[in-house]
Amino acid sequence: MFGVSESLSRDDVAKVADLAMLTLTEEELDTFTGQLAAVLEHAKDVEALDVDGVAPTHHPYPLSNVFRADEVDDPQVGDEALAAAPAAEDHQFRVPPALGEEP
Repeated sequence: MFGVSESLSRDDVAKVADLAMLTLTEEELDTFTGQLAAVLEHAKDVEALDVDGVAPTHHPYPLSNVFRADEVDDPQVGDEALAAAPAAEDHQFRVPPALGEEP
């Protein structure tokens, strides 16, 4: 379709939108053409960087488990919520089946 070194046209953006199954107005095409061209120009700048000798990373900062333990603080709150629900079963909210599933 186009290379990073080539100019981006409205037709290119319309084609990408069509492939992504998006319907864009004429105004959106104009807006997104400029925005996508700017993103591609930035990508060209990044591509030009000399990264020889730079080790690949998954994340720039060392991380450890950032999740807290899942602990029940006040079980009575859950009971109160279930008591206000239209339907409950086995200490859970009962909801209608989704996607045509049988109950």
